[in-house]
Amino acid sequence: MLRIAHVARLALTAGIAAVLAVGLTSSAEAATGNIRYFSASGQEARIDNPPDNVCINLRFRAQLLANNTNKTVSYFFGANCTNFTDNLPPGRAVAYNNPLSVRVIG
Repeated sequence: MLRIAHVARLALTAGIAAVLAVGLTSSAEAATGNIRYFSASGQEARIDNPPDNVCINLRFRAQLLANNTNKTVSYFFGANCTNFTDNLPPGRAVAYNNPLSVRVIG
């Protein structure tokens, strides 16, 4: 009886270790930094540590869009990542393209 209990405890410990290892390695990726954008009237907004491959609708059309992340950002003229405009490398900014949505692509 003691041997069965010992084997069961070992199996439980191994199972918990496997769940923790998979759970920690499968977390979603995100860019480090922020995307800042400004309206034509000067209103500022930012998105901190945006997730990879997720379309993000901006609160307003961006007169100026700055990629202060460590990954490339695609920007789109339309909402819901429609009407692809261009890619913006890390550390770059763009003006007068008036995007309404963005996506971190890596």
